[in-house]
Amino acid sequence: MEKEELSQLKITRPAGEPSGPRRIRKKRTVWLLLIPAILLLLGYLYSQGLLQPAQEVSLTTVSLVFPSQPLTTLNASGYVVAQRKAAVASKGTGRLEFLAVEEGSRVRKGQLIARLENADLQAAAGQAEAALNTARANLNQVRAEIKNDRLRYDRYQRLVQSKAIAQSDFDSTEAKLNQALAAEAAAVSQIKAAEAALQATRVALEYTLIRAPFDGVILTKNADVGEVVAPFGSSVNAKAAVVTMADMGSLIVEADVSEINLEKVRVGQPCEITLDAFPEERFPGEVHMIVPTADRSKATVLTKIKFLKKDERVLPEMSAKAAFLTRPLAGGEKPKLGVNPGVLVTRKGNNFAFLLNGDTVREIPVTKGAPLADLVEIISGLKAGDKVVLNPPQGLKDGNRVKVAEK
Repeated sequence: MEKEELSQLKITRPAGEPSGPRRIRKKRTVWLLLIPAILLLLGYLYSQGLLQPAQEVSLTTVSLVFPSQPLTTLNASGYVVAQRKAAVASKGTGRLEFLAVEEGSRVRKGQLIARLENADLQAAAGQAEAALNTARANLNQVRAEIKNDRLRYDRYQRLVQSKAIAQSDFDSTEAKLNQALAAEAAAVSQIKAAEAALQATRVALEYTLIRAPFDGVILTKNADVGEVVAPFGSSVNAKAAVVTMADMGSLIVEADVSEINLEKVRVGQPCEITLDAFPEERFPGEVHMIVPTADRSKATVLTKIKFLKKDERVLPEMSAKAAFLTRPLAGGEKPKLGVNPGVLVTRKGNNFAFLLNGDTVREIPVTKGAPLADLVEIISGLKAGDKVVLNPPQGLKDGNRVKVAEK
């Protein structure tokens, strides 16, 4: 029984499936077709540089060459400084009651910036004004009496000449007139004293009003409402300056020039100013002053360069660089693209450059122009800021992987 069951056991293959040597021959055929295809793919990828190791290259940057660069004889660094700057304080002492400005506020000359508590001075000014009005009224009264006394004097003078009255009556009238004239002089003096007292009170009151000394911009706010303000900060815990302001029209660049290069600088010399805040901007300038003293510790001389055109973006204390030029720039001169000539590869009369694209390079056709000092002008194909391969190695192709050489 068991032998019959064993004889019935067998492997049934699906219909159409090859068996034995036929199956082996089919697998061999697949591999024979697949291996050449893989080899062809690998050869293509290698020829395109995708399987080659990354080549080490040096990079340089395409930059804007400004017209001033060939004309520059000297460069110096410095800062933007306001020639007209003030720490605005009060001449009186008191608690800050009102503050009308904040950082960045533009003010006009004489404009009210802040006010100290001054109720007592306002009352004193009112009292002085009332005293002045009283003195003026007293003078008017005295002058009215003088008018009557003068009329009586003239009448008595005629009467005494005609012997119509006694000489003593005339003398009494004359004395009264002189007394009235003296009272007038005293009243005039009282008015002057009252006017002086009123003026003194008004001056003291004005000391509590802090006004802008010139047109400018508020740079810093040093005190707040409620704080005590004292002249020169003489009081304990008192603030001296309420605000600091500057005349933005007086901004200049102060740059230190080495003594050995001082002969290259002259008053009135054209300059070009660049600011770290706006690296692509160029501001025309001119040497305003060479300070007639040297800094012995740095062996430099301070040079002041004024802006020929005002720009509201320029602020005090900005870092600046000044290029001293041999001549002023013409109005039509514009910056050009420039790059190291070692970037260009020439084939069949055409110029190419390898542009960095991630960890690979792209071969870019470019049109070059005239030489720009030690650079060459790029008319088309690249833009400012592009990273390109300097002195491309032999065999570098479009799409090759690269790594940047360490400097």
